Amino acid sequence: MTKRQTTKSKIIEAAWGLFREKGYDETTIEDIIAQSGTSKGTFYHYFNGKDALLGSLSDIFDSYYEELVERLVPEMNSVDKLIFLSCEAHKMIGERIQPDLLASLYSSQVVTRGDKHLLNQNRFYHQLVHQLADEGLRRGEICPDMSVLDAAHYFSMCERAIVYDYCISGASFDLGAYTEKLIPVLLEGLRARPAG
Repeated sequence: MTKRQTTKSKIIEAAWGLFREKGYDETTIEDIIAQSGTSKGTFYHYFNGKDALLGSLSDIFDSYYEELVERLVPEMNSVDKLIFLSCEAHKMIGERIQPDLLASLYSSQVVTRGDKHLLNQNRFYHQLVHQLADEGLRRGEICPDMSVLDAAHYFSMCERAIVYDYCISGASFDLGAYTEKLIPVLLEGLRARPAG
């Protein structure tokens, strides 16, 4: 890790620790600077404000997806791999990410004019979903009427819809359990139908 990455990581770790401890709204940039042991100039070199740190949540998600990939069984049906990833990721989100932070992230993605971190196609998440959609089409496991892009977009849209529902309901249900129940139904439309 370069010094630049280390400094940025220190700021991100300090911020997320404070967000969990004090809440997003109660955490100030000054708190983050003090906790990370950096300067105001350094903070603004990496982030244009506190809202920009919300985008780093997608990095946390991607790190978890990287861990989950190690648990995938290569022979598993590609749609089942997507279901597994969704269920496990949503379980982690429900257990570890405060609902107000998640809602703030989604809100920032709707109103921002800058980076839309959740939709960034260079993220590990999107590359993985495209890879699994491509694998599923090549193996005949995903409906041949869909392109890789269509299948990947549909999956991502279903995941965002569940998380969005969780956010607007005030986290009134168990995200992991709800996803386990709902995502197989939503993704059934991706599955290739047997001929005949």
